[in-house]
Amino acid sequence: MKHILPILTITTLAAAASAQSAAASSGLSYNRVGLGYNTDSKGYSLSASALIGGSNFLVSADTSIGGNSTGNGADSVSLGYVFKNVAFGADATLSVGSNESYGLGLRKDLGSNIEGSVGYSRDAGANSYSIGLAYNLSKQYQLGVEYSKASGASSETAIVLHYNF
Repeated sequence: MKHILPILTITTLAAAASAQSAAASSGLSYNRVGLGYNTDSKGYSLSASALIGGSNFLVSADTSIGGNSTGNGADSVSLGYVFKNVAFGADATLSVGSNESYGLGLRKDLGSNIEGSVGYSRDAGANSYSIGLAYNLSKQYQLGVEYSKASGASSETAIVLHYNF
């Protein structure tokens, strides 16, 4: 009877450690590069992101190339932190970046090689909301579509091909 408390404590700690190691692996890749095509402005975008070492710190960069409305050189860099499996198996990323920007993004593996995302960001005083859906063609390649709307601007739809490394 006097050994029940230590046994329950050890069992609880072992279960918590096991759950944390399972939660640490969400199955989503954050080490990737992407090429996007904006169907509204007819411009392209390049993006790259990577986790720093084995941590959950994320460094990201992107730039726009051509198009009717954005032109060349809409560049940004950011540093974020990925909280894996925050709620319902979704990962949350908080980020701060150039041009006085910050954001919150949620990503979730929906099963059957499909991934969903929603996001909010504020960049140079403008609020922006996005929603996306992507299909994993293989472990390395992902094809997705993203719809976004910024305050004071028209909505945009982009098709993005990601390479995970």
